Amino acid sequence: MEIITALLDFVLHVDKYLEAFVAQYGLWVYALLFAIIFVETGVVVMPFLPGDSLLFVVGAMCGVGLMNYPVVVGLLFAAAVLGNQTNYTIGRAIGPKVFQWENSRWFNKAAFDQAHAFYERYGGITIVAARFMPFLRTFAPFVAGVAQMTRAKFTFYDVVGGALWVGGIVTVGYFFGNIPWVKLHLDKIIWAMIFVPGLLVGVGAWRARRKAATTSAA
Repeated sequence: MEIITALLDFVLHVDKYLEAFVAQYGLWVYALLFAIIFVETGVVVMPFLPGDSLLFVVGAMCGVGLMNYPVVVGLLFAAAVLGNQTNYTIGRAIGPKVFQWENSRWFNKAAFDQAHAFYERYGGITIVAARFMPFLRTFAPFVAGVAQMTRAKFTFYDVVGGALWVGGIVTVGYFFGNIPWVKLHLDKIIWAMIFVPGLLVGVGAWRARRKAATTSAA
């Protein structure tokens, strides 16, 4: 329970944690950010890391000169692409046997099923859209690997999605993250970043499952 509380506190106050890290360790913050983005997108058991809010806050920090904007965008874009490639490779190696896995502490079966249903409905564009959806972005490349999407096709969607996700959210944070109203309500904005995309994923997965059930019944 203490771990969950600490993680939630980090997600909701990531701006304060990052500012403290920069003050204490300086340039090592770039290595930390690379590791967080890479692990969130590259390790299927780590879907709970604060990707969207982290990118937004990093953009805001670039806006006040605490970090270098071009370096951040280039580095985190590389982390996002490499993370997805790793996740895809793992899924491709494991293959269909993943459907027999049970829900556990290290594998969220419900999140996997949602990602798979979303992929079945929307195909390769899922890799791009999933970048902006917590949980789904961790499982989407894994599902693409399980489904044996070709490497070339996956890489195209991976690069496009990574550029839009990292470049887009960091840039929004750069221009708007230091507005007083935004800073005052940052915790609420972070909650919205988590729940609104999550709701969209849930609705999309439910519709995909209902369509599949209707098709099989017919």
